[in-house]
Amino acid sequence: MADYSNTELGKDTVYSTRYNPSLLDPIPRVTAREQLEAVGGPLPDFIGVDLWTGFEVSWLNRHGMPQVAIVEFLVPCTSVNIVESKSFKLYLNSFNQTEFESQQAVQACMTADLSAAAQGVVEVIFYQLAEYNGFRPVTEPQGHCLDQQNIAIDCYTPNPDLLALDQAVAPGAKVTAAVTETLYSHLLRTNCPVTDQPDWASVYISYQGAPIDREGLLKYLVSFRQHQDFHEQCVEKIYADIMQRCQPAQLDVYARYMRRGGLDINPFRSSRYPLPPSYRQVRQ
Repeated sequence: MADYSNTELGKDTVYSTRYNPSLLDPIPRVTAREQLEAVGGPLPDFIGVDLWTGFEVSWLNRHGMPQVAIVEFLVPCTSVNIVESKSFKLYLNSFNQTEFESQQAVQACMTADLSAAAQGVVEVIFYQLAEYNGFRPVTEPQGHCLDQQNIAIDCYTPNPDLLALDQAVAPGAKVTAAVTETLYSHLLRTNCPVTDQPDWASVYISYQGAPIDREGLLKYLVSFRQHQDFHEQCVEKIYADIMQRCQPAQLDVYARYMRRGGLDINPFRSSRYPLPPSYRQVRQ
């Protein structure tokens, strides 16, 4: 595993309440992707974004009156860097006692700073509190939850060998056996690669292709329970392993992670769609 001890996660926290873009700590995506390729071969092609939600965004207007909003940040998976989450929280906190002319000025500032850190065009969308639930309601997609299976699990480190096609489908079966379905689990847990703090998520897997064995898929997702890596990199591993082991014609992997410090991270990787569907999980 790569060493991230030099990031903000590995340092004592100093909270700045004055605007400070230098707090942002970029981490190259290529570091983790090269590790994945060293183990599993070339990564499959994908598109998508990392959708961050800031629930504690605040600043002052020119009269010193606090302003609040819920803000979504869409970081394309093609950006050179991810932004380390603790540094992102500290950066957002630095707006708290800083005066801005308008919400548009805050939005422009965040767009420029985050795009520079990610080395990619980051989209920043502001929502008033009353409108946010209408845009991204708490719901579940139409699909099948894997979590009620009565199975024994004894593997808690990622094991792609657990992934397989449904045994009812003969090896080499043609596209006539294909299904289109969404399978999901609320049991995904991964761990921060610096602090080892647990990160909890629901993960949604939509695909078209030969049926995937549901027991093996749940065992595989639970096998991340002691795995240390950033959210974005865990989702890319899940995507790559499913694509390589099950070879669906189309695949989407979307993890909705629980928030920490007023910020959640929701990576989406797909063979077909650049943006994730508009919902959030009940624990968010």
